[in-house]
Amino acid sequence: MDGHVSQFLKRHYRHFNAATLVDAAHGWCDLLDSGGRMFFTMAGAMSTAELGISLAEMIRQGKIHGICCTGANLEEDLYNLVAHDHYRRIPNWRDLTPEQEQELLEQHLNRVTDTCIPEEEAFRRLEHVLLEEWQSAEAEGRRHFPHEFLYRILRGGKLAHEYQIDPADSWLVAACEKDLPIFVPGWEDSTSANIFASHCLKGNLKSPHVVKTGIEYMMELASWYRGSAAASPLGFFQIGGGIAGDFPICVVPMLHQDFGAEGVPLWAYFCQISDSTTSYGSYSGAVPNEKITWGKLGIDTPKYMIESDASIVAPLVFAQVLGW
Repeated sequence: MDGHVSQFLKRHYRHFNAATLVDAAHGWCDLLDSGGRMFFTMAGAMSTAELGISLAEMIRQGKIHGICCTGANLEEDLYNLVAHDHYRRIPNWRDLTPEQEQELLEQHLNRVTDTCIPEEEAFRRLEHVLLEEWQSAEAEGRRHFPHEFLYRILRGGKLAHEYQIDPADSWLVAACEKDLPIFVPGWEDSTSANIFASHCLKGNLKSPHVVKTGIEYMMELASWYRGSAAASPLGFFQIGGGIAGDFPICVVPMLHQDFGAEGVPLWAYFCQISDSTTSYGSYSGAVPNEKITWGKLGIDTPKYMIESDASIVAPLVFAQVLGW
């Protein structure tokens, strides 16, 4: 039975992007009801936007079966978990002068739109436990993916005494509890990776190879996709654009065209939430039909494009899928 949010959407969201939102949520439910599964990709600063409040419940209820995200989204969910009380919201962020921005820097507050991440309480609090994990792995000859190091930290309880929000609102905690497969292309473009590089330069780590690479992530994704898609259709729900979306969707044409595999199914559903204007040459602004030419989607694949702010739209889609 539909909850109050779903009833509101059904009553009021009838046209344009609003109608597409409802259709996309229904398509997601249809995929799951037919035995399919959903792959979720996340760009932007969704973790700092606290999308975990609704995303964690989607994971717990089995509505999402794999995730691809930027390195920033991976770490920022954990930052929010351990340093939430020290975050600062700047409602008038559009009006800040360069001098005011400099003042934030001097206070060790790194701004993401209207939200400042506290460097000392977030970055440095996580740094010491990450370094311990990296050094321990190196000493024992182990290598792990970036998300696996964070899973080890969460499972080891090394930060549990520092949680400042309900861990039920952390999507990474929910994913860890489900042992959800996560893929993080371009992890090098993240604060944790910058910290990692600095420790390699300092000699605190002998080699950067203790952290597995993006190519290894693609190989892992290829293996996971072949096994998963053979068992049930896989949908693709994308927030934003860039590497978080383009990297994983390319696994299908890679398997077909480069690896030479036969019988690999195309993605069975596609939806993107993006505020990027439809344009020439922009991946984020490319309409879904363009993906047919790249061997990612088929003619009959259900396709949805919600042109709006994901921090507004995504929780509403989730609410409808969850029946709220």
